[in-house]
Amino acid sequence: MTGVLSLLPEGRHGLLGAPLPGAGLPGVHEPSDPVAPVDGEDLASYLAEGGYTPLPVPGLLLDRIAAAGLRGRGGAGFPAAVKLRAVRDAPGRPVVVANGEEGEPGSVKDRWLLRHRPHLVLDGLGLAAAMTGAGRGCVYLSDAGAEQAVRRALAERPCDPPVDVVRTEHTYVAGEETAVVRRIDGGPALPTAKPPRPFERGVGEAPTLVANVETLARIALMHARPESADAVAGTHLVTLSGTRSRTGNDAAALVEVPAGTHLKVLADLCGHGRAEAVLLGGLFGGLHGVGWTDLPLDHDRLRAAGGALGCGALHFLHPEDCPVAAAHEAAAHLAAQSARQCGVCVSGTGALAGALATVARGEADDDTTDRLRRWSEQLPGRGACGLLDAAARIAGTLLTHFPDRVDAHRGTVCPPCRATPNGEAHRFTVPVP
Repeated sequence: MTGVLSLLPEGRHGLLGAPLPGAGLPGVHEPSDPVAPVDGEDLASYLAEGGYTPLPVPGLLLDRIAAAGLRGRGGAGFPAAVKLRAVRDAPGRPVVVANGEEGEPGSVKDRWLLRHRPHLVLDGLGLAAAMTGAGRGCVYLSDAGAEQAVRRALAERPCDPPVDVVRTEHTYVAGEETAVVRRIDGGPALPTAKPPRPFERGVGEAPTLVANVETLARIALMHARPESADAVAGTHLVTLSGTRSRTGNDAAALVEVPAGTHLKVLADLCGHGRAEAVLLGGLFGGLHGVGWTDLPLDHDRLRAAGGALGCGALHFLHPEDCPVAAAHEAAAHLAAQSARQCGVCVSGTGALAGALATVARGEADDDTTDRLRRWSEQLPGRGACGLLDAAARIAGTLLTHFPDRVDAHRGTVCPPCRATPNGEAHRFTVPVP
């Protein structure tokens, strides 16, 4: 199944709209019917759903966000209330930013929200401004369709505080929070050294909240439907994709699903029930083989399993796919997307990609795998952003979960590896539904 789908219980509103009758997971995990996408919601329809409700006491909404345990949806899963309070309590008049730049090639949720639910995102941005005392807002994006939808929404209802729209070039690192600040301030969309972090000193030297657009959309929904705050905070938008499906074609979908749902349910939903492995969190969460079907959609439990939920993008690998080819293509893409500012990242991602290319070409020996293992352990945390960490995790999880497949490539090249391009990440790219 492809398109835009909801697995929320019947009657519960989500970011994709209200599920159709019969949808949800009431005890048994059953696929829902497709949700008809909102085609660039207008102001009247959003107001009719309870949007832009006044916020007389900002602190109450902030307490609600904290009690519900809402985590950021940009990749790190940091508690949203902690970030909001840090910006609110920093000296100076804050700036709030809706970060809609999706660097992960396998994720579409942020662009979909900006294209189809711009008022929901802008409502969340306004609420964040009220909670932090911000005097300026900004929507940061690279997608032309998203920009058109946001500008149309702003023309229908100008925001208070005023909101700018900043367009950037689409790259893997352009959505990293310090790159966002740098670009809004007129520089290149490249990460900077930390500290300071944006909540301390960001846009125009002011404390800045850089919040993912899904996070802001969930804040808006939690305000409009306070009785459902816990459920809203515990629900995720996930992008599902894979190189094969039961029909022999690519199958991809944007799905709203309760946290804790097993990955096997999501694979079956989109025709990937035959998959033998999954790449988690876009390119950030690593490869997982045996046992992946029992993994739940949950930040902490995926981290405990050596992975990461990241932006919520899942790419499934079928028996005819090769995890070595997937790792090679992912690492090559990351190496090509390096900001080329940190020497350790330039050399580290390049070395990881080169070694994985050696494995894919059937030329690896014990020294190659030993280097990959050592680098996967030593390199994380040494770059200015998460790109190097992603490349290291891909290499490390390939060796951990697929040692036999790596060994099988010694002296031989499999067809998928022979067909794998360098640096393009074609297999992971998903069109916006």
